[in-house]
Order: sequence, then C-alpha cells, then structure tokens
Amino acid sequence: MSERRPQQLAIAGSDTEVGKTVFVLALAAYWQQHCQKQGALGLLKPVQSGEGDQEIYGELFADLNQSPESFNPIRLQAPLAPPIAAEREGKTIDLALAWQALQTLQSDRSFILIEGAGGLGSPVTWELTFADVVAAWRLPLVLVVPVKLGAIAQTVANVALARQFQIPLRGIVLNEVTAVSAADREALAPIGLIESLTHVPVLGYLPHVDNWRDRAALATAAAHLNLEPLGISPY
Repeated sequence: MSERRPQQLAIAGSDTEVGKTVFVLALAAYWQQHCQKQGALGLLKPVQSGEGDQEIYGELFADLNQSPESFNPIRLQAPLAPPIAAEREGKTIDLALAWQALQTLQSDRSFILIEGAGGLGSPVTWELTFADVVAAWRLPLVLVVPVKLGAIAQTVANVALARQFQIPLRGIVLNEVTAVSAADREALAPIGLIESLTHVPVLGYLPHVDNWRDRAALATAAAHLNLEPLGISPY
C-alpha cells in the first residue's frame, strides 16, 4: 500500500501587510480545535526576513511540537526583501534547506501550511519569486487580499500571475485588516465582481481579529470562511 501524501497549502498575500500571517494562524487554530483527529498539523515559513512569524508560531502553537528551525529554516535579520537582507548579511539563500524542512514535515504531518514572504511576486532569491517556489514545489495556493481600496486590482493581478505559473488556486480570502462595516466590505472588495473578473471562488471575508494571541477567536474567525476547497473540514 502506498503512503498517503499529506495535504499541503501555500498562502500568499496580494502584497505585504495584508494579514496573511493572521489568516495562517486562524487556519491553524481552526485545525487544532476541530480537525486534530485527522492528523497532525505542520507550519512552515520557508524564508523569514526580520522578527515575526517564527516567534508567533512558537508562542501560539507550541503544541505542534516543532523546533524554531522547522517553522522557519531560513532566517534573515533585516525586515527587507530576502535577497537584499541576505546580501547585507553576506549570506546566500539556500532553498534546499527549506525543501528539506518541508520533506521532514511531510513525513509525520497530515496537513502543512506554507506561508510565503509577501506576495506571489515577492523575491525569494535574486532569480526566484515566491510564485517560482510554489510552482516548483507543486503546491496549491490560497490568496489573501485585504479589504481596502485597490483590492480588486491587486486580486486580478495576482490571479494572473498564478495562472502564468500554472499554480492551482484554491480560492481567495478577503481579509479585514481593520474592522469594516458590511457596506464598506461590499464597496471595497465585492465578492461578485472579484469572482466575475478572476473566475476564482472567493471563500469569504475573514473578520478582523483584535487579539491574534487568542486561539479561540482565531478559530472562530476562520469558521466564517468556506474552508472545504482548502481541504479543511471538521468531518
């Protein structure tokens, strides 16, 4: 009998500071609350520039029993684009380390979330963007877009980039980085128009979470989304 391959999902933002990490935390919190019977969860941020996700993952999800290096195998100090941060430190980004970390998680995890650094077009090395990495690793993708002016154009551009790289796009999540009214949501990031322009399903609006350290609140926020296209179901 062949071994069952774990489910994997890459997460990219339409830009930086769009709440991508909060979305990853919300999915992880939902899995830990509702889906643990389906197997162990793994979190991976292949390249991190500056402090942030490794520390957050370790603080909120110590119960995943992952080392800091397994959360984040390539760590750079300056909060800049990875190739620029690496050049300032006299380092070379070796993506083989990230690939090895993913393979290790594949050996004992049932579901793995792989968070990108910024958007699909964000550089990972001098030659490669996150889109290159997602395509090479053959990962399905979910795109996180902030509910703000410009959301529609950002979504269309990133969907076009995903198609250029032949990346299977499971859906779009519209993230309320700040709390907005229902009327503002519909005016700034209307689901019907985005789906009409991209032909990609919008999985819903992720409500604003005041305290990202509150796992229950994160899981509740994720429950507002249609998670089945992402392979996440409590049943």
